[in-house]
Order: sequence, then structure tokens, then C-alpha cells
Amino acid sequence: MTQLQMHVDISRVESIEALGREWQELELEARPSFFQSWAWMGCLAEERYSNPVLLRASQGGRTVGLALFNLRRGRLSLAESGDPTLDAPFIEHNAPLLASGGQDVARAMLQAAWTVRGMRRLRLSGVPAAVVEAADGIPVHLQSRPVPVLDLEAIRRSGGAWMAGRSANTRQQIRRSERFYTTTQGTLQLRCAETSAEAAEFLDALIVLHQATWQSRGQVGAFAQSFSRRFHHALILRALARKELDLLRITAGEAVVGYLYNFKYSGRILAYQSGLAPPPEARAKPGMTCHALAIDAALQQGAESYDFLAGVHRYKRSLSDREETLWWGELVPRRSLLGLALRAYRTIRPAR
Repeated sequence: MTQLQMHVDISRVESIEALGREWQELELEARPSFFQSWAWMGCLAEERYSNPVLLRASQGGRTVGLALFNLRRGRLSLAESGDPTLDAPFIEHNAPLLASGGQDVARAMLQAAWTVRGMRRLRLSGVPAAVVEAADGIPVHLQSRPVPVLDLEAIRRSGGAWMAGRSANTRQQIRRSERFYTTTQGTLQLRCAETSAEAAEFLDALIVLHQATWQSRGQVGAFAQSFSRRFHHALILRALARKELDLLRITAGEAVVGYLYNFKYSGRILAYQSGLAPPPEARAKPGMTCHALAIDAALQQGAESYDFLAGVHRYKRSLSDREETLWWGELVPRRSLLGLALRAYRTIRPAR
């Protein structure tokens, strides 16, 4: 059978609304991550993408791939703006949206990205290694981050409880924490926001707790910028309407233990952010307690996995059973002066 020829077109985006319709149509054929869905991609898109560039791959007159970039100061950023303020909402599991999983489509699109007029560098954030390889550029800098994941489908197939696979120390910490909360404050309960008003209320409360925790550690926190707060308030309404959001409040009696901000998409729960009340004493582990209840709920709902997203926090590794890897970096063309210089330098002084 003759394979249909693939074409990749590069165009400026004239209408975000029209792109949204096309994106969601292709989304139905793909199995993307939440961060490739239009709920995320289209959120405040007019503000985030000042100079949007669309790459469209087609085969036999049918669209088989879409990738939205923004061109800013010579940097072509995949699914980001290139402006640190507008990119404060952290993206992961990022890649071109493909109707099929073949690397040929992604490779053709990323190779075409190098021909965008005015671009000198390609910026990739939160992408799998296959995307970096398909881009075939020379890294100016490249950093990997582990992504701990709990495989709920495997646990369900084995017929066991997920806690049974955790270390003895982890099981003890969770049980001791749950016992502390129930005996001193009341029954532990998990509530998922059901309305837009309740979701906004939960998010506001989460932001207060999140910011207080990170600022006490001398860091700014994920919601320090007004754009980030506006983005997430708009996003939760979009995601809730599409049933792609679990905004959870965990209480012990009348006391709030914490809030979890999780996405759910294609069978995967993504633990995006949290806001935790200060633990009353050392036995209390609010983060472990909140995630343990959320994992129980995810198992009951039939989710395939509970993804803790990128980071090396100890609790993520304690609660997970495997790791994936995502990459953040900036590439230049192989045959550019900088690309040739970097290749020569790394040949002489290979990385240790």
C-alpha cells in the first residue's frame, strides 16, 4: 500500500477561536495529556501568545498533527509564550498534538519548526525524551526531572491495596497521621468541588495555604504573580465544565487538613498543586494524608494512574511505584555557528 505523503504547513494564528475548534477536533482522535488539551492550551491564549505560530501536519488532506508555538525574541517556544511571567503556570507532559503516536509526524513537525522565519532557538519545556530527539538540535542547556507515578491499573489487576506496596516507614507515617487527625480533630473527609463557585472557593483557600507555606521557606510560591492566579481561576472553570478537574478539600472534623488541585484526563490523575494547613505536631503529615485519600478515590473511580508530576520531593517517591522522565531545554540548529561550536567543544570536552 502506498503511504500518503505528509505536508507540514506553517502559519500565523489569525483566530484563537477557530484554532480551538480545530484543536478539539484533533484532540478526539488523539490520546494527549491534559497539558495538550484545549482546556490548558486555550486558557487565556490571546494574552499568552503575542506572536503565535501554528504548525499543521496533514496527510491525504487530513490533519494528523498540530503544534502551537510562540515566537519571542528569536525563541520559538512549544506551548509557551517565552515570557517568564506568562509561563509561570508550569507545563509538563508537553508535545505536539498527534492523531497517531508515530514519531514520524512529530519529527516532521519539529524539523519544520527550524524554518520559522526569525527563530534562532527552540524552547521545549516538560517534554519526553522522544520530542527532544525528534527536534534534532544541539542543546544550549538541557535538564531532566523525574516524574513519580503510582500505577493504579497494575494495583487493581493484582487485587491488592495500594498501601501494601509502600515501604513500612511510609505506611506507618500515613497511618499515624490519619490516627492523629481522627482522634484529635474528627473524621477525615474528602470533598470534590462540584460547582464553579465551590471550585473558585477551594482554589482561593488553596492559594492562601500554598503561598504561606512557600513564603515561610523563603520562596515565592506558584501563585505569587497575578497572571498565574487569573490563569488558574479561568482554567478551573474550563476544566470543571469538561469534567477534567478534581479540586479537593480534605478535612478532619471541622478543621481543614489541605486542598489538592488535580487534573484528570485520559485515565490519568495529575497532582498539580496543593495547599496544606500547618501540621499541629510532628505526627501529622497533611500532604501524605491528603494524597492517600485522593489515591483511594482515584482507585474507586477507575483511574489508570496517579501522576505526581515533576519533582524530587520525598513524599512523591514514597507514594509512587515508578518514574518517568521529562526534559526542559533550549536547542539551536545543528548547522548554526553556535551549534557547530557547541558540538566541537563537547567533542573536545565531553560531559562528565
